[in-house]
Amino acid sequence: QVQLVESGGGLVQAGGSLRLSCAASRTIFNRMGWYRQAPAENQRELVARITSDTNTNYADSVKGRFTISRDNAKNTVDLQMNSLKPEDTAIYYCFGDYRTERYWGLGTQVTVSS
Repeated sequence: QVQLVESGGGLVQAGGSLRLSCAASRTIFNRMGWYRQAPAENQRELVARITSDTNTNYADSVKGRFTISRDNAKNTVDLQMNSLKPEDTAIYYCFGDYRTERYWGLGTQVTVSS
């Protein structure tokens, strides 16, 4: 059973920083990354993703503020979030793609106060 466990969420003031971490039980996900779901939104939004050879993609709304990284040896993916804005408030979900399957963590709450 593949498990992904997020940590690092919390409450921060606008302009502050948080670092999210995700630990995975399986090695060598093709892609790993983060989605988020804002309050009252029905869909999750891709925030950032990173391939096993460290190619990255970011949502336009977080470019220049967020940085994704991964450690294949430790099976972890991190999201460094700087210059946080109230509109970044959401539940952040870690994901990992292995072969044809996508696996999800349970999510971690990030709240940015104005």
